Amino acid sequence: MPDRPYVLLSVAASINGYIDDNTDQRLLLSNDEDFDRVDDVRASVDAILVGAITIRRDNPRLLVRSDDRRKRRVEAGFAESPIKVTISASGDLDPSSKFFSTGEVDKVVYVPTSATEKATAAVGALSHVVDAGPTIDLGFVLSDLAQRGVKRLMIEGGGTMHTQFLSAGLADEIHLVVAPFFVGDSSAPRFVSDAQFPQNPSNRMALAEVKQIGDVVLLRYLPKDPSHA
Repeated sequence: MPDRPYVLLSVAASINGYIDDNTDQRLLLSNDEDFDRVDDVRASVDAILVGAITIRRDNPRLLVRSDDRRKRRVEAGFAESPIKVTISASGDLDPSSKFFSTGEVDKVVYVPTSATEKATAAVGALSHVVDAGPTIDLGFVLSDLAQRGVKRLMIEGGGTMHTQFLSAGLADEIHLVVAPFFVGDSSAPRFVSDAQFPQNPSNRMALAEVKQIGDVVLLRYLPKDPSHA
């Protein structure tokens, strides 16, 4: 069994790198054709991870939408949708959110020791709450997921999760969809925040694919291990 799953980051962003605005409504950065592509990727993985902030902000279901894709997963011996995974520093989780209330799939919550009791009280009946130690170690998270049979992990946000996995050198593939507009609010959420990234001018990523999907474009990057650059 591998030490950790293959990690795929999936994100849609404006031309200037924003993944949302600050309005009450969800910002649609993609289109129907690309949403279907994302659904196909979801159906191909074993688990989908989002941060707790994304659960509070977007209230995602994180389920495979296509009846045919769900059927194929079941015929192959899997659940209709991948395992849902989240990371929460505070343990402040709402059991009525769609992450916990939808889908007959396993849900796994990683929290630091200080938040374990709070998270267990809130969502312990609906999910596996895992004490990830004094501070959450992403290596531990990935190792634990591997022990749960996760071979391919899809990370769908938000910016904090993307930043942490990328800066830790734990991303194997990035699917970046660029929307044909700008977000003119510098306080809006971005794809990543400030960090020391191994993907830098001296260690450029490999561009594996460029694909036009209606009015958006998909850029598929493969980050390289700096030790092998």
